[in-house]
Amino acid sequence: MEQWTIKKLLDWMVDYFQAKAIDSARLSAEMLISSVLGMKRIELYMHFDKVVAPDKLARLRELVKRCIANEPVQYLVGSCEFYSMTIKISPDCLVPRPETELLVERAIEFLRNHAPSQSVCDLCTGSGCVAIAIASGCKDAKIIATDICDKALAVAAENLARHDLQNRVELLCGDLFQPVIAELNGEPFALITVNPPYVTTSEMESLEDNVRKYEPALALHGGVEGLDIYCRIIAGVDPHLKSGGALIMEIGCAQGDAIKQMLKSTGIFKEIKVEKDFSNNDRIVTAIKK
Repeated sequence: MEQWTIKKLLDWMVDYFQAKAIDSARLSAEMLISSVLGMKRIELYMHFDKVVAPDKLARLRELVKRCIANEPVQYLVGSCEFYSMTIKISPDCLVPRPETELLVERAIEFLRNHAPSQSVCDLCTGSGCVAIAIASGCKDAKIIATDICDKALAVAAENLARHDLQNRVELLCGDLFQPVIAELNGEPFALITVNPPYVTTSEMESLEDNVRKYEPALALHGGVEGLDIYCRIIAGVDPHLKSGGALIMEIGCAQGDAIKQMLKSTGIFKEIKVEKDFSNNDRIVTAIKK
């Protein structure tokens, strides 16, 4: 009977995924094998000659079939890496993108320079990845994270427990600012972060299958122009943000000008900056309140 070692499996899966045009073929193969064997990815290379048991092979075969059907590998293994942390995810929340780490970086920079011990609100928190990363980077910050999806918040709660942040991040279910009104007792936040749905209606139809078929439309679709949630956030942000506080938002690749104009029209911000990502696309807007 043919024996499959870790090295033989990894080599075969990488070749197979590349032939099927699976993105990041080696990383995907490593993640699947690591998950099934209960090993860290680096450990795979330390145990190349380890023979994989038949029951593990059967589990891998099923995952490989789902992977080449474009189901995101992060959903298959139930977690991903974000800001050097392991984050649990499920199909009830988006897979965190590397671009969102830039949002976290700007939030942590602002807190460290202006308000390290003050309150933060993370809207549309999903898996809680942004709130958890900010809390990990700013040990004195107290964070309220909201989302309209209770199933996504259940995943966020597991992530808080995993990173021992239950006492510093509070999860509230509701639409944008609605659930924080009673909690604040009138005290506004020093920082508000948000990575909202911003995919346009036309873009929704042309998304890659691994996104369109598997990731939640509620967390993706931002209306005809992708600006629906931004309009509501910007219209309602004033009473929730301190003077000198920052609103930091992730945006779509060509939405910078429109959102900057929306922020200007409120008359409440003294500084508005649109920042591009490493692909030279609009990605982060930072607005400082007067």
